[in-house]
Amino acid sequence: MTDNKIQVASDGTLTVPAHVAIPFITGDGIGAEITPAMQQVIDKAVQVTYGAERSIVWKEVQAGQHAFDTLGTYLPDDTLKDFADYHIGIKGPLTTPVGGGIRSLNVAMRQGLDLYVCLRPVRWFKGIESPVKHPEKVNMVVFRENTEDIYAGIEWKACSREARHFYEFLHDEMGVTKVRFPETSAFGVKPVSIEGSKRLVKAACLYAQSQGSNHVTLVHKGNIMKFTEGGFKNWGYEVNDECFGGNVRMDDCICDAFLQNALLKPEAYDVIATMNLNGDYVSDMLAAQVGGIGISPGANINYEQGRAVFEATHGTAPDLAGTNQANPCSLILSGVMMLEHLGWTEAAKLVTAALETLFGDGYATADLARFMDNGKPLGTKEFADALCDVITK
Repeated sequence: MTDNKIQVASDGTLTVPAHVAIPFITGDGIGAEITPAMQQVIDKAVQVTYGAERSIVWKEVQAGQHAFDTLGTYLPDDTLKDFADYHIGIKGPLTTPVGGGIRSLNVAMRQGLDLYVCLRPVRWFKGIESPVKHPEKVNMVVFRENTEDIYAGIEWKACSREARHFYEFLHDEMGVTKVRFPETSAFGVKPVSIEGSKRLVKAACLYAQSQGSNHVTLVHKGNIMKFTEGGFKNWGYEVNDECFGGNVRMDDCICDAFLQNALLKPEAYDVIATMNLNGDYVSDMLAAQVGGIGISPGANINYEQGRAVFEATHGTAPDLAGTNQANPCSLILSGVMMLEHLGWTEAAKLVTAALETLFGDGYATADLARFMDNGKPLGTKEFADALCDVITK
């Protein structure tokens, strides 16, 4: 597949072959149903738009439970190598235990490939039921820093030898006296760097300029965490001055205030640049306003190295696995983002228009259709088939 690989220039610009190879991970749980649905829809859009001139050559790679069962590891080195070598990939949901076991595979991939931007566009589709009165006012793109903050995974269990040793260092060497219950405290470290913050904010500014809004809001908790979150805010403004001559329309907002404002006046925001944990909260809260993470796409990108992994933003939903009821829209819309990233925007627009048509007519998977006034529930496969029918027309 050497001739099918994307080539990347020194500035991160992509040269995409006509028949491009794309590594994919099927994913755990409902991944076995939503990933084929995504591929079917994306392939149909490419075929209808470009005929035989362009296509995607899908290359399956392993991660998650299936990889562990067959290869003895949740994230094989060859998978990371393929994503790095082929530059662009897409993945279904992967299992992450809560409170123990393996660390997040998603986080491991982001850090291993240095995918420093988690890109989450949020918009409303007509026909989708929303808990807010005016979901059409929600139209934002979240740039979430993807490699630092508490997701670095630097923490020690309560009552462990490591936690006791860490506290002794804090107390004896650093003069920290504000730990209320030191003997039973767990500890975590929140690294936030100048370089990591600035490259995230720079990417957000470039995106805002490319979309014509030129408006970036820095969302942070710098009133409490003055040197980490406050540093992020200050370094963001420095990026505007250093790289853009202060010409980006930049403002900032404390994260808790932003969560309120995003409900009361969402039209005031365009591009959001924020840190890792804040971005997790903000992305899902905004998604809830437009119908939930079931229709929220996402991507993990390193613009400088030309690498991107697109993904379903939800979990594995094991209770739905094998029932043909899972909603494939998050992964399908992530596929749309992938097409846009490749520069195949005409095919991307076909998929988006087909979704608008189906939702407008009340057709959706059961999780969405049950809230629609004229909802007509379809199974996972039937929904993908219906999308392809609209695309073909």
